[in-house]
Amino acid sequence: MKKYIYTILLALILAMGCSKNDEEFLDRPPSSILTQEQIFTDPSAVLSVLGDLYNRYEDFGRLDDWASVADFNIAYWSEAGRYPAFQNDGWGFGSWGIWNYGYIREINLFLERCEEATQLEASQKTRFLAEARFLRASYYFEMVKRMGGVPLILESETYDFSGDASYLQHPRETEAAIYDFVISEAEAIKDILPTDADSKSRATKGAALAMETRAALYAGSIAKYGATTPQVALPGNEVGIPASMAEGYYTKALTAAQAIISGSAGAYALYNSKPNLSENFEALFYDKANNPEAIFVEDYKVGGGKTHYFTGWNQPRFGAEEEEGGRINPSLQFVQSFELLDGTYAPLANEVGGDPVYYDNIGDIFQGRDARLAGTVILPGTTFKSKPVDIWAGIVLADGSIVSGDSRGQEKTLPGGSEQVQVVGFDGPIDGLEFTAQSGFYIRKYQDPNTGSGRRGTQSDVWFIRYRFGEVLLNAAEAAFELGQPDVAAGYLNQVRSRAGITTPLTGADVNFDKIAHERYVELAFEGLHFFDLKRWRLAHIVLDGNPINPTEVTQNIGVATKRETQPYSIWPYKYYNPGDPNDGKYLYKILRLSRITGADRFQFGNYYSEIGQDLINNNPKLVRNPNQ
Repeated sequence: MKKYIYTILLALILAMGCSKNDEEFLDRPPSSILTQEQIFTDPSAVLSVLGDLYNRYEDFGRLDDWASVADFNIAYWSEAGRYPAFQNDGWGFGSWGIWNYGYIREINLFLERCEEATQLEASQKTRFLAEARFLRASYYFEMVKRMGGVPLILESETYDFSGDASYLQHPRETEAAIYDFVISEAEAIKDILPTDADSKSRATKGAALAMETRAALYAGSIAKYGATTPQVALPGNEVGIPASMAEGYYTKALTAAQAIISGSAGAYALYNSKPNLSENFEALFYDKANNPEAIFVEDYKVGGGKTHYFTGWNQPRFGAEEEEGGRINPSLQFVQSFELLDGTYAPLANEVGGDPVYYDNIGDIFQGRDARLAGTVILPGTTFKSKPVDIWAGIVLADGSIVSGDSRGQEKTLPGGSEQVQVVGFDGPIDGLEFTAQSGFYIRKYQDPNTGSGRRGTQSDVWFIRYRFGEVLLNAAEAAFELGQPDVAAGYLNQVRSRAGITTPLTGADVNFDKIAHERYVELAFEGLHFFDLKRWRLAHIVLDGNPINPTEVTQNIGVATKRETQPYSIWPYKYYNPGDPNDGKYLYKILRLSRITGADRFQFGNYYSEIGQDLINNNPKLVRNPNQ
């Protein structure tokens, strides 16, 4: 919301819902606090209260929590305090859990009091109610993705101090029932909300349909692929969706996606504003002036009281606006997952037959690939904010030995030389040195190219895109594929892939599950979606099986959905020094695993649904525990 949020208004409303007579405490009415009646007669005040509810929207990945968008070994975290994450072997059962029924109660109170308001214009009131229902459905969607079926509470409840709270205790609904609620709410409000593709930070018809297609797709895949993990279920279906429901959910996912694609929800389209395809993909995430792809966002505004420091945390260290940065280092596995322009897979060519491949330019090894690679990742030999990055790990001598350093840009004297020369880049990589490109890469997606965005005193107002047209196309492709319509799926996939410069269109015969999964992996990386893809496909325990990855495995099975992701690997560029040799001054690359990576992530069956803690069960014995915990 681009409004100032007056949380005191909402606090007052909630307090009034359970307060007693205060006449003995106050002998005169307050003069500086708005009453409930005053709030719900003033559209600006109502919008401020609604704005606070928007401001607490639950996201899985957030730009103000940089690590949350780069988990599960898609990247290495180049910050010393985060190294232990790569020395552990998994996650606790409570990880990722949410249970904020206080937020649900506040939305329910808002709905009830807005419904009772008599002095709001009908059009304003109707929109406010639809927006609140959207926010409530969104939170239940976040809950069901993490917890499974949860109590579905749609009215405010107040304890009567009778000593018996049993009437406030509700059992869990089935997982399907919560998904059905999210889908039905989206259907109910979509034609009430505005059809306005220019409104990005408030609920619109496009946002409702985008939520619906994602929710239905998730439910459909849990129904279908849940059969592969029968142990991840409960007898009452609080966890698990019957396989017989899969087709219905996929049909709803496709229908909702096609409503957006057809233009009936507004003029949404893929972002295509820059001739350079990599720069175009990069700009998709920071261009707020003319962006038909963004459907629903969390917005920020420099000078408006809401910014984030994502760029400061992740800007290349060399030339950074603060003496920090470089925290998210995308993995080698992720980088080489980007196809060649002809649509084929190939590892980065660092050697042939055990011999190194030498490159004239440091960035030549990445040439001829999907344009999204350079739009998502800062590669060696590229720039950020018009400044070159300086990513190279050292100098390889003729005998194969390496001269490098333990500080950025360090200088040493080479054998046979008389003067000191730089032997490692100012961006590293240096094993163990935080804020440098320890994997050989930095993240580019969501970085702000504007001057000052990397300074603590200014920061960035790049928005976080929650729903976008590119995802809608991929949702449609997946749903069509699952419904036995591969030609339709290929058409939607080709729209996304064409923007990335892929020259060979897919046919229906080319479309399989691996292709669906791969396209989501490269297109939607660092957007908070990959983890839930692994969960709903019941692949998380396979790709995160707790076993270390060997270097040979890193370059195999590219584009296969079950390729293991238990550890991130690095690939470092070196300069070759051998005067008189034709390869002198060229670059070669070496694959390695960083020394701080000693663990291998294991996703247990009990991690598919977050733990409902004993404290919650003590308060509500009707709650059923999640399985395998």
